[in-house]
Amino acid sequence: MILQSLIAEFEQEVKSTRKLLQAVPEKDINYKPSPISWTMGELAQHIATIYYWYVGTLSQDVYDLAADHLGRGEPADIKTTLDLFEKNVEKSRAALNATTEENLQDQWTMKIGDRTVLGPMPRSIVLRSFLFNHVYHHRGEMVVYLRATGNKVPGLYGPTYEENPGSK
Repeated sequence: MILQSLIAEFEQEVKSTRKLLQAVPEKDINYKPSPISWTMGELAQHIATIYYWYVGTLSQDVYDLAADHLGRGEPADIKTTLDLFEKNVEKSRAALNATTEENLQDQWTMKIGDRTVLGPMPRSIVLRSFLFNHVYHHRGEMVVYLRATGNKVPGLYGPTYEENPGSK
């Protein structure tokens, strides 16, 4: 039951993430709101990369980021990032569809080399917090980046102010 709900949410939210990433303009790809922030391109690439982490989360009990290398391309190339996103969505979809309710209860840990950075905790918690909520958090940041640069924000949960100015 939980797994089917997560899969349905995943499919719904992938559509919103795709719309948001497609709204990232090349002209503002190097924008960053502060010296310590990511550029818009780096943020977009990070969002696309989170979908790759579904595979390690669902297929390994201990996921070592240091041992897993993903070719991501140049963050300033939004077309490459969109392609990365689509490839990672397919991988994550396959991993979600191959998992079981029982697998969601297994303990999971993320490491970077010898250092534990997350867990151990049930895989279902990792899916909700580290994957789903992580994407939502960064999508919110991207909305701010788009608005700060004067770009149109696509509606993710209904029309945005830009799409319906009288709704404010």
